[in-house]
Amino acid sequence: MTTFNRRYHITTFGCQMNKADSERMAGILEDMGFQWSEDPNQADLVLYNTCTIRDNAEQKVYSYLGRQAKRKHEHPELTLVVAGCVAQQEGESLLRRVPELDLVMGPQHANRLQDLLEQVFAGNQIVATEPIHIVEDITKPRRDSTVTAWVNVIYGCNERCTYCVVPNVRGIEQSRTPEAIRAEMVELGQQGFKEVTLLGQNIDAYGRDLPGTTPEGRHLHTLTDLLYYVHDVPGIERLRFATSHPRYFTERLIRACAELPKVCEHFHIPFQSGDNEVLKQMSRGYTQEKYRRIIDTIRRYMPDASISADAIAGFPGETEAQFENTLKLVDDIGFDHLNTAAYSPRPGTPAALWDNQLSEEVKSDRLQRLNHLVAIKAAERSQRYLARIEEVLVEDQNPKDPTQVMGRTRSNRLTFFPGNIAELKGKLVHVKITEFRAFSLTGEVVVRQPVTI
Repeated sequence: MTTFNRRYHITTFGCQMNKADSERMAGILEDMGFQWSEDPNQADLVLYNTCTIRDNAEQKVYSYLGRQAKRKHEHPELTLVVAGCVAQQEGESLLRRVPELDLVMGPQHANRLQDLLEQVFAGNQIVATEPIHIVEDITKPRRDSTVTAWVNVIYGCNERCTYCVVPNVRGIEQSRTPEAIRAEMVELGQQGFKEVTLLGQNIDAYGRDLPGTTPEGRHLHTLTDLLYYVHDVPGIERLRFATSHPRYFTERLIRACAELPKVCEHFHIPFQSGDNEVLKQMSRGYTQEKYRRIIDTIRRYMPDASISADAIAGFPGETEAQFENTLKLVDDIGFDHLNTAAYSPRPGTPAALWDNQLSEEVKSDRLQRLNHLVAIKAAERSQRYLARIEEVLVEDQNPKDPTQVMGRTRSNRLTFFPGNIAELKGKLVHVKITEFRAFSLTGEVVVRQPVTI
């Protein structure tokens, strides 16, 4: 079947891992001859890369699918694909709910998209959700940016948090080799990319499944070792990594981040709750005291580092006093950014079956109070940038003001300032901060004069 000049559209829900998977699948489709369509209603192949972490994201998928299923009755040549975590979770039951689907494929099968589509084009309806060993990806992603890029370093997750569906839908941890990761980064540097974010659902676990130990008894390959190994890749000016788990976050890793100049001063370390009993019920494997020690250590090595995290309000059985411990943790630490959510029962997770679920009213009230405090603390943290000169990597034009460009500081603060995107995109620019808001900054370019000796 020829696919030349056929059009595709991908809608991505959820986390950075899903965004990275979508880029890889877009690359496969373009290798097959498909061309990108901004409008899903003009596409010949529509793919939804789904997230099941929150119920509202899952329900949105079904809403989108319903519209495309109706369209398929008018245009039977339409190929309809659901990938990602909802696909993995629902499997064949998704076909019973939406029989117009051609392909249901879990996250572990993203690299196999071409093979699976060839089976679809041969007249088959396919479900690909069985666990597999992820082979090294030789496809070239269609990157959404020409400045920053995601690089997967570890797939899956071996944690068993009682609220989380990720291990069920993304499989066991599988680390890529350091050589494969570095080779991908070298190519990115050659293509002009300036910043790489190393990705993993539990990135601190990188290397635990790779062979070898050091004379000291450590795993031969760790995230710390990987940072040292890829730090000198030519052309890459900045390194970030996400998402970290407090259970495995070490002082050795923090020290490496302080020593390596390309590693940005920003850490995303979810804590989920500030109460030890709730953390125990979540099976998180640490206490709020340990979490505080991690943050203290980061600030000892890098006093100005920004800290972001994730938190859940209204976990089953959470008392008002336990929730107030979360508020106290947020108030004491002062996060630069915090992703918050009311607890959402997810299929196949232990906590979803407990009989101590809280009411939607209680969860909503706690989430609002938490968000109010988050905004206050974030604004306090933003204030420190005022009148400072920050290095900003220019990523794009400000979509709301064409006279401005936007980018991020090393500490991951979104920053806007006047400029021509054609001249500045991909450049590291020194910006004097003139305004601050809770989650973004505004400034003006500073031309630094050379020092005469």
